[in-house]
Amino acid sequence: MPRADDDKPLGVAALHGATIVVTRPVGTGAALARGVRKAGGVAVLLPGLRLRAKDDATRGPGLPRTCGIFLFTSPAAVRFAFASETRRLPHGALVVAVGEGTRAALARLGIDAQVPADRSDSEGLLALPALADVRGRRIALVGAAGGRDLIASTLRARGAAVEAVHVYERVPPQLTRRHFDALAAASDPLLTLVSSGEALANLVALLPGTALARLRGQTLIASSARLGGLARAAGFAEVAIAQSALPRDLLAAAARCLARHRL
Repeated sequence: MPRADDDKPLGVAALHGATIVVTRPVGTGAALARGVRKAGGVAVLLPGLRLRAKDDATRGPGLPRTCGIFLFTSPAAVRFAFASETRRLPHGALVVAVGEGTRAALARLGIDAQVPADRSDSEGLLALPALADVRGRRIALVGAAGGRDLIASTLRARGAAVEAVHVYERVPPQLTRRHFDALAAASDPLLTLVSSGEALANLVALLPGTALARLRGQTLIASSARLGGLARAAGFAEVAIAQSALPRDLLAAAARCLARHRL
């Protein structure tokens, strides 16, 4: 459910003088970068993931027709699931989205979805009343392989038959000297926005030591408390938690951090 301040923009100088590192997957960071620039900051794109379609999904007949509930785990899951115009959901299927961004991606296709009101993560999705009593139901979990597996294991424990539908896969990014030079030239203060544990792990593994030490020495904005814990375990000392992975929430958290430092 949208919050009352969902459409409230950041001030034009909320991020003035700051560099914001955007770690969204390759090709998906434009909205965040625009938001950074509108708020007076400088955006550096440092993708933590690449997303690519699964070959078998591309050739496959479509989404399973025997499932009555479809859970979409990300906007990318929506994009890849409906990459072919021949793909349709079964009539009358219940559709659930893990967060507001995923719900919006479905809405653009004319598909109504239920979404957690308070938190955009697996726990929030599993708390939806529609998923409380699923014994005997067939559920399609649409997304990519990997991750926590909390949703599937919990729904199976509740008596559902869960079919994992992997429509895309997450792979490490191909970082180049261009990325490293852009980060080296960026001015302080520097804030890194992270909304994926896998992206965080990739950056820790792939960044040169000096670049990683610089990120660890400044502020990281995580999209959830769970991800914040992963960031601290990875050596990031100053971690702030955003309300969700939506651009507005990540940027609002960055602005609050900057405001505190400027006092």
